[in-house]
Amino acid sequence: MNGTVTKTWVLGFDMSNWIGHLFTSDVGWTHLETLVDIGDRMAGSDGEREAAERTREVLSDVGARNARVDSFDIQGWTRETSSIVADGTTQDCIALPRSPAERVTGQLVDLGYGLPADFETADLEGAIVMVRSDVPDHYDRYLHRREKYYHAVENGAAGFVYRNHVDGQLPPTGSVGTDEAPIGEIPAVGVSSEVGARLARRFDGSEIELTVEAEIGEAESQNVHAELGPDTDERVLVTSHVDAHDIAEGALDNGAGTAMVVEIANALTMRADDLETRVEFVVYGAEEVGLAGSTQYAERTDRDSIKAIVNNDGVVRERTLSLTTHDFDGLERAVDEIADRYDHPIETVPKLGPHSDHWPFVQWGVPGYHVKSTSDEVGRGWAHTAADTIEKLEKRTLREQAILLTDLVVYLAREDVTVEHRDPDGIAADLEEQGVAAGLRRTGDWPYDD
Repeated sequence: MNGTVTKTWVLGFDMSNWIGHLFTSDVGWTHLETLVDIGDRMAGSDGEREAAERTREVLSDVGARNARVDSFDIQGWTRETSSIVADGTTQDCIALPRSPAERVTGQLVDLGYGLPADFETADLEGAIVMVRSDVPDHYDRYLHRREKYYHAVENGAAGFVYRNHVDGQLPPTGSVGTDEAPIGEIPAVGVSSEVGARLARRFDGSEIELTVEAEIGEAESQNVHAELGPDTDERVLVTSHVDAHDIAEGALDNGAGTAMVVEIANALTMRADDLETRVEFVVYGAEEVGLAGSTQYAERTDRDSIKAIVNNDGVVRERTLSLTTHDFDGLERAVDEIADRYDHPIETVPKLGPHSDHWPFVQWGVPGYHVKSTSDEVGRGWAHTAADTIEKLEKRTLREQAILLTDLVVYLAREDVTVEHRDPDGIAADLEEQGVAAGLRRTGDWPYDD
């Protein structure tokens, strides 16, 4: 080629420059290391505050403007000790966040998967209910932990035991409670798959004692904001959450998502002239305790001005991206455009996904993606356990996915690209049709007037 360099030009700009920069960048991965090395990033903790401040700093350092931290009040909950005592033996467990601090005794009832029909046919009055964290292959939808918890509450249970389906002596965590009543109604703990199997084999039908101790009071969380691109009224949101459960590094959930936001911001500083709509980066606090940060922001911002949301929660877990599009045709077309441009697979899931920080906006018709990675596993895998550590992730995956998502954001920011908002009544109808509405009502998360 006589020493010449071949360049790829798309929409008038040199693709090789920013891609080469991004594919050799350590900014996102270094920030991921920073987050996991902080330690406890539980909502309302000093660690969460430090993580937010460090995220604000790095967004400013890469060139985003107006980087700031906005604080808000939350229900505080700090883990202390918990225990299960059965026939003189003590079984390992951890409290589920926002469990009340309480000691109860009752007959252990193992409900297996804890499907809705299982609760209807069992006598649970005064019992301590144990359920698995997964659902069987034949079941048509995922059942969230809080849905199973509130099935137990409504059927008169005195306590709740959440058994991990992933082997490895890993008790799972995850919050209970609702927006209106942040502290749950009955004490709740997580146990490993192995401890759950032992409880079911030896003590199903026997009386056990369940104890949760926790410090409960007021606390403060915070959201991080920064911007790039022209100062337009309309905006594209690129989001994640910075908090994590206190039992783990929170590398996958969701240090990787926040690292992705940072890496996208880093790349977009090279492409600021290509942005035709303002891009707002929002890194939320307190996602793990009921989407508190994103709910707080969704309630006070102008939702009509949001063109689209790219919410990163579950990225980098595997190499292929999976984007839940919530049946927004414009979001589906945008992914197809990027996948075709790079000849690179990107999975899309058109159904509604009412969990993570896109949902306080999507439920009112704002176009939003939930950006994850593909996985053949049911549930969270290592997430919400002590095994959510950085060595499970690969730097090359962060870089590859950041390239695709950066170009997706630029595409969404084009003036000639329109993604129509949906009528909230249509969202509600789809939730009913997809069988999700009943679960949202049970957990207190149904926002619509019936």
